[in-house]
Amino acid sequence: MNDSIATPLIRPRRPVVFVDSKELLEEACEQLATETGYFALDAERASGFKYGQRAYLIQVARATGSIYLIDPAAISEVANTEGFTSLANLLTTDKWLLHAATQDLPCLAEIGLLPTAIFDTELGSRIVGLPRVGLGAVVEHYLGLSLAKEHSAVDWSKRPLEASWLQYAALDVDVLHELAEKLEDDLRANNKLEWAEEEFEHLLKFKPKPENPDRWRTTTGLHEVKNQQGLAVARSLWTARETLAKKLDVAPGRLIPDSSISHAAKVMPKTRPELAGDKAFAGRASRSYLDTWWAAVEQGRNERDLPQLKLPATGIPNHRSWPNRWPKAHQRLISSRFHLGELAKELSIPLENLVSPESIRQICWIERDQVTVDELTTELEALKARKWQIALIANVMADAIEQSSTFEAPKQEPSESEPA
Repeated sequence: MNDSIATPLIRPRRPVVFVDSKELLEEACEQLATETGYFALDAERASGFKYGQRAYLIQVARATGSIYLIDPAAISEVANTEGFTSLANLLTTDKWLLHAATQDLPCLAEIGLLPTAIFDTELGSRIVGLPRVGLGAVVEHYLGLSLAKEHSAVDWSKRPLEASWLQYAALDVDVLHELAEKLEDDLRANNKLEWAEEEFEHLLKFKPKPENPDRWRTTTGLHEVKNQQGLAVARSLWTARETLAKKLDVAPGRLIPDSSISHAAKVMPKTRPELAGDKAFAGRASRSYLDTWWAAVEQGRNERDLPQLKLPATGIPNHRSWPNRWPKAHQRLISSRFHLGELAKELSIPLENLVSPESIRQICWIERDQVTVDELTTELEALKARKWQIALIANVMADAIEQSSTFEAPKQEPSESEPA
């Protein structure tokens, strides 16, 4: 741990090579093959600017040699595996170092880049018990360096890429080898390295959640729409926005915001001029694509296959309804949460990394005459908990559930600003 004032890391400490053609990528792969050490990787997307989550820059560096900044959009117009076979094959030959791997793995997989082994410095930092796990905070903690983050939210689809952006991007992989080495030592010293390695192995199976067919229902403000015809308008507008956004390759919210969709669904404009004159129907494309939006409103107004006001419940009920309707399940839940929370504090690890909140709820929902550690072990395995997690929590959960009928959550101590 470095308690001194952090030294700003302003520019990469080794050569940077920009790769924006298939020929240059082949040369980079040949050179990377001669270098040694794990592959430090990062990817930059254009979230909030473009439709989808494709990578617009990929940073690769081994422990020795240069940092390679690869422009996948210049190599292939669409995000697919064409043109990236050599890189994909090369990257299977050694471990990947990433920070917050689940953010980058999907866009890397989209072009055929798949890991065979991973070391995730963000996940490792959680397990070792660091209070802040962003890359800048972890680098400062272990290396005494500060990273500039002023370009973290720029539009990486913009071309040409600015030199200052590329310099910023290179820094993210420049530090990863030293960082991983320090973090691994810390995990080992705290007897947590095996836990982390099991988590890293689990990351190899990571897949994004499948797309929800009712994603339109997540539109902000939709709770104010109280009738089915209004919901049909919202669904139609959302679908039209999604189709147009995909066609134009732009983030949907940059056309019209969610608030415009919810507002139109609530007020149900009767004519095109009424929609055009509604100042609450806003957004950059609210008027330039007015025909599209009005056609969607009309379609929703005339829809006969109306969406249900509420979808039928699937799975276990929302835990917020348990106290009144299922008090025994609620008792099991609060008892388990408390005792697992105490264990997490003792281990200096976030509770959500010790066991997922959904797993706790799934187990506590089950009504049973008695509970055994073997039974919970089987249930946790089915919920994809790792061996290290099960070894730590199965006994604690069994005791918490067994004692739940008499459990009372401790009262929180009042803060200094609150009266006792």
